[in-house]
Amino acid sequence: MTSPVRIDLKGSIGARTIFRIPRFLVKVGLTLDDVLNDVSPNLPALPKDADGYLVTSLPEHLAGSLGHSGLRYVERQRYTRRYADLTAGYAAYLDRFSSKTRSTLLRKHRRFADGAPDVRLYRTVGDMDEFERLARPLAQRTYQERLLGAGLSDDLARMRALAAEDAVRAFILFREGVPAAYLYLPAQGRVLIYAYLGYDPEFASLSPGNVLQLSALEMLMQEGRFDRLDFTEGDGQHKAVFATGGVPCVDLLLLRPTIANVLAAFAVTAFDATVARFRGIRDWPMVGRLLSDLRR
Repeated sequence: MTSPVRIDLKGSIGARTIFRIPRFLVKVGLTLDDVLNDVSPNLPALPKDADGYLVTSLPEHLAGSLGHSGLRYVERQRYTRRYADLTAGYAAYLDRFSSKTRSTLLRKHRRFADGAPDVRLYRTVGDMDEFERLARPLAQRTYQERLLGAGLSDDLARMRALAAEDAVRAFILFREGVPAAYLYLPAQGRVLIYAYLGYDPEFASLSPGNVLQLSALEMLMQEGRFDRLDFTEGDGQHKAVFATGGVPCVDLLLLRPTIANVLAAFAVTAFDATVARFRGIRDWPMVGRLLSDLRR
């Protein structure tokens, strides 16, 4: 039986969290292959100490068919599960961009370094030691680490174990011999997982994350070992730029109908609806001025 884990249901505006409601949920996540093949998850038996399920990356068109007797159904978020096809070749990959976007990306490459950027690949057991030594200090300076505590995995043993199975690729971008950005991609079969990307804020104006991502994709396409790069749950501009495809997905809560769970579901649903409503009217001239005044 799968054990529940604590997951905080959050009410957030941008990066600011207004409230947290802890629930103990059985998380059921779909892989990219599941998503692409329209696989509806089989929910495991719910332990007595669990408040319900959190189902992530469920294709939107399957959401209505995922029912469970007696559980409260709550939609948490919608997004596109994006991925990059690594099999078509780098030239074909570049051709998919508009001429303007392609020109911008390549110009950033040239601007970062004279000639090709210095990007180094780490894939063996010994490589993981070197990658961790170089990337760890860099990760501690990233906003992901400072704000979220999620700059880079601290499980070196796991990194080494994956490397022993040829199931990880990691990259570091250097500028004049100094690490500027890192990318860490563990693998599930022939699919790489977009796990950690970070860069030194000192180099932010040079777009090191974009430079490293494009260089890493070129190297992966040349290698031919993997079929896809899975940008995982959630969405964002970086993923949208570098992805070649995507599937509209939804995250769902299925909660036991206890008083505490009903109140928690009502709170997050009402909060999300209020935030969405304000996003819809903030461009109205009078409302925009009012909100600007309130922020001062």
